Amino acid sequence: MQLGMIGLGKMGGNMAARLRDKGHEVVGYDAFSEERDVDTLAALVDRLAAPRVVWVMVPAGDPTASTIAELGDLLAEGDLVIEGGNSHYADDRARAEELSAKGIGYVDAGVSGGVWGRSNGYGIMVGGSAEDVERARPVFDSLVPDEGGGFVHAGRVGAGHFVKMVHNGIEYGMMQAFGEGYELMVASGLVDNVPGTFESWREGTVVRSWLLDLLSRALEEDPELSRLRGYAEDSGEGRWTVQAAVDHAVPAPAITASLYARFASRQDDSPAMKVVAALRNQFGGHAVTKAEDSGDA
Repeated sequence: MQLGMIGLGKMGGNMAARLRDKGHEVVGYDAFSEERDVDTLAALVDRLAAPRVVWVMVPAGDPTASTIAELGDLLAEGDLVIEGGNSHYADDRARAEELSAKGIGYVDAGVSGGVWGRSNGYGIMVGGSAEDVERARPVFDSLVPDEGGGFVHAGRVGAGHFVKMVHNGIEYGMMQAFGEGYELMVASGLVDNVPGTFESWREGTVVRSWLLDLLSRALEEDPELSRLRGYAEDSGEGRWTVQAAVDHAVPAPAITASLYARFASRQDDSPAMKVVAALRNQFGGHAVTKAEDSGDA
């Protein structure tokens, strides 16, 4: 197929490269990349033969909204937009309706695989009509792992981003569990080989996974993780997953706790824990000054 790829960052650039490796013609555009094939969105649209397929792979929020709005003015009836960023699923229906009024199709695609996707393949989760999804299927088939699997047409417009959101919420919980297990083994004073323990779990255990493989790799490079800060951002999907759980009255304590743990990681001196320390001091005389806590006194 011929495909326009808008956004050539860590994900979009590697996806474009994988598609080219598989024989597709990819016309790439990114306002901030020298790797682009054209200099404007209008030039990208002009380069593609109608009916066009354009994949948008830019940051969620205003960049995605403005890109799709501009495409709505440039594309023609019969063209198709695939929105592959980490957008909120609730935004997909409005975008699809706006494009549909002009005869332009819309598919939302959740993409997982990170920087390893070019060589290993990606997980692709899409929402949209069966006709639009089938039209882009050669692209999806080339992006997923060579051994097969990794693709789902999850449902109507919005379903792709919804299941990717849930996927990332689960990822939050798994990462937090590995982190807590690491800290517990280190704190025990009993386990001499924590990296070796995680390495041993990669085969034959019920917790073996790609995340475990990546953790083992990280510990091989830096056994005490001394080169890292204990700080973790959240990309938004964890918050959306928790909000969706509230909206649908679905208990999600593990995912919720993992999100809050990321918030806690950004605090050098937690206000909440200051309150806990103050209360312990009031009822039990457990006073800890900053100097004592830091080891200076």
